[in-house]
Amino acid sequence: PIVADFLALTYAAKMADDFYLRYYQGHHGKFGHEFLEFEFRPDGRLRYANNSNYKNDEMITREVFLSQLVLDEVKRIVEDSEIVKEDDNNWPAPDRVGKQELEVIMNGQHISFTCTKLGSVLQVQQSKDPEGLRVFYYLVQDLKCLVFSLVSAHFKIQPIQK
Repeated sequence: PIVADFLALTYAAKMADDFYLRYYQGHHGKFGHEFLEFEFRPDGRLRYANNSNYKNDEMITREVFLSQLVLDEVKRIVEDSEIVKEDDNNWPAPDRVGKQELEVIMNGQHISFTCTKLGSVLQVQQSKDPEGLRVFYYLVQDLKCLVFSLVSAHFKIQPIQK
C-alpha cells in the first residue's frame, strides 16, 4: 500500500492549494491482502496500486503526473459531491468482507471516512444513513472511473492499431 508521512503531506497540501485525496479498498482473504488504492498528491502526482493475488497475479503500480487543470477537476468533483458535510458514524463498519477508506484534505478541512466494502446500491439504501452513504458511494464510483481512465490512457502501449 501507499505509505505517506502525514505531516509532510499536510504541509505539502497547505503549500499547494490545500488538496490531497487518498482512497483504499481492500480485504484479507484466501488470496492474501488484496486491495485497490490511489492518491492524488498536491504536486500533481497520481499514485495507483492494485494488488490481486488471484492466480498469482502481481501487484500493479502506476504513477503519473497530472496538470493543475486535472487536479482542479478532481477537486471540483469532490466539492460538488458535498462529501465534507457527511459523517461516517452510521455507516456499516469494516468487516470480513473488507473496508473502504477515503481521506481528503481540502479547503482547510481534513476528513476521513471508513466503512465496509459496498457491493450494491441496495446495500447503501438499507444502511442507517442512506443519504450520506449514497454521496460516498457515488463519489467513489466517479473517482475510480476517473483514475482508471487516466491510468489506462497514460499507459496505453499502442493506442492506434494498424
